[in-house]
Amino acid sequence: MKDFINKFYKNHSLLYKIFLFTATTFLIVYLFPKSGKFKYSFEKGKPWQSENLLAPFDFAIKKELKVIEAEKETITKNASAYFNLDSIVVDSVANIYEIQFKTIFSDSLPSKLRENLREKGIVILNAIYSKGVLDRNYDYKDSKNSIVLEGVTQKETKTYDAFLKQNNLESFVKLQSKALDVSDFELKYVSLFFDIIKPNISLNEGITNTSLKEELSNISLVRGSVERGTLIISKGEVVDNNHHIVLTSLASAYESQVWTKANYIWILVAYALLVSLALLMLLLFLRKYRLDVFENNTKVTFIFFNIALMVMITIFIVNYNSSYTYSVPLCILPLILKAFFDARLGLFVHVITVLLLGFVVPNNYEYMFLQIIAGIVTILTVSELYKRANLFISVAQITLIYIVAYFAFYVIHEGTIEALELKIFVIFVLGGLATLFVQPLIYAYEKLFGLISDVSLLELSDTNSTLLKELSNTAPGTFHHSLNVANLAEAAANEIGANAMLTRVGALYHDIGKMKSPTYFTENQSTGINPHDELSSKESASIIINHVIDGIEIAKKNNLPERVIDFIRTHHGTSLVYYFYNKQKDLETSINTEDFRYPGPKPFSKETAILMMCDSVEAASKSLKMPSSTKINAFVDSIINKQIETDQFLNSDITFRDIQSIKKVLKHKLTNIYHLRIEYPE
Repeated sequence: MKDFINKFYKNHSLLYKIFLFTATTFLIVYLFPKSGKFKYSFEKGKPWQSENLLAPFDFAIKKELKVIEAEKETITKNASAYFNLDSIVVDSVANIYEIQFKTIFSDSLPSKLRENLREKGIVILNAIYSKGVLDRNYDYKDSKNSIVLEGVTQKETKTYDAFLKQNNLESFVKLQSKALDVSDFELKYVSLFFDIIKPNISLNEGITNTSLKEELSNISLVRGSVERGTLIISKGEVVDNNHHIVLTSLASAYESQVWTKANYIWILVAYALLVSLALLMLLLFLRKYRLDVFENNTKVTFIFFNIALMVMITIFIVNYNSSYTYSVPLCILPLILKAFFDARLGLFVHVITVLLLGFVVPNNYEYMFLQIIAGIVTILTVSELYKRANLFISVAQITLIYIVAYFAFYVIHEGTIEALELKIFVIFVLGGLATLFVQPLIYAYEKLFGLISDVSLLELSDTNSTLLKELSNTAPGTFHHSLNVANLAEAAANEIGANAMLTRVGALYHDIGKMKSPTYFTENQSTGINPHDELSSKESASIIINHVIDGIEIAKKNNLPERVIDFIRTHHGTSLVYYFYNKQKDLETSINTEDFRYPGPKPFSKETAILMMCDSVEAASKSLKMPSSTKINAFVDSIINKQIETDQFLNSDITFRDIQSIKKVLKHKLTNIYHLRIEYPE
């Protein structure tokens, strides 16, 4: 059991990567569509490159979307509208008519004339309700049929114009009055009927909508079928519009097949093999070319998380509406990876992600071409991400590349630009604007994964920050020393291709531990009093050594990133405090060197190694008397060679060529700093 636990702890990093690899593979495969995949690629207007294609099974030929939409429009235009007929209203209005007629036409009229007028009024009333009175005017075209329902069994079909509408009721009453020769009483009739007429016909929206839905649902989505074994297209034949419709129908039939349990498992296994192969290539790339990233489980998790996230978002959009596929800002991926790592890794991960998405997006060749080209443009154009103008310019260039490439593909497919839709270009613009979200996303990732980007480094390099201001006030000599070291280290990092911004920030903060006891360091002793004169060599060495520990504590208290704290830990490596060590050596013959040794660790990157060299050289350069080019050259060689001899750079990936380049930069810089000046007369 103990051996098993020891092996587990020894290989826990590798076991975690295996778990992460497996979990990501399963997640992506789970998101993939669980259906067949048409194995042929084809484009309208281009020759069929594969062998003669015979129908593998019976399938229906789907109608084009525009044909289906045209049929729906025709049915909607000519659909019947259903109205309810209220028969009770007629009897109610007739009773009211009798009462109102007696009131309006008094008994002063001769009875025969009054009876004649009453009967003519009943004729007008019957004429009104024979047409039917609508409760309101409806906007139906003449071609629409309106079916009036009376009770349960009786139905009467009329055109919409056959009904009496609210806006022509008055003219109808006047017309009937003239026809019955009651013109002398026309105004009274109009007034009477306007008071008593009530609508008896109203639209039944429920039945009307249900009927329309039924008719629309009966539209056939196919325009024929192809029997198994039928020749669909021959090799070399151009894919015209008819071929394209049949091939698209066949591809759709493939992808909509219901698979048996055995087939389903085989599909999952095949997907898993392809996805795992792509992710394995990524791990091999990291191990061979980015070993520092490969050995850091947090960074590997970060990369796999972003791949899975982009796949998840894209599949969600494709399932919702595939026409919005390009609204997914996939170029955020290389931007983020370039911000935290480097351009080469960003492009490699982007290509792997695009290859994975090729399984699920429509027109996969077109999609992969556009996304890879856009990724390359992203890597080439985006530099110094912390400058907002650069990001806006790059996003504009990426969007332009999308639009130009898509336009070219469209012309190749369609052979014309007449049917080109503006909508797709709007989607590209929206995708470009979404890419601007990379800035807050970088900030979130920094907090979530403990990473650091150039944006944060730029903020940390501001000498007006709280911590550096405190250093400037508490230990001004140390602050000035840190600025000089930062300038030297930045120049050296640029010379050998290291991360100059990170090196500069590390140099600015490497000695913040001296704030705890600033007067014990010579650069801060302005009074000429040295407190070490009252201490033993061992006590003095302990105070000097503790500035590393104190610096780490202060850095963590102020939430400095781990990559910056690494510079504080390693800037003295495991070297000795030589001054007090030699002083004690003069007093004792046997000394415990560990009392005078920094705790380490040794520098483990180019950047931390550069800081060690620059810090030692800058600090020691203050002791040079009458500096000259020869003295400076020998002085720089002496200090750095001593660090090499004590194996301080053993764990860093720095080469002898890099060290020689750094020496050259330091010699040049120090010569310029300590150049001889003309002695001006007083």
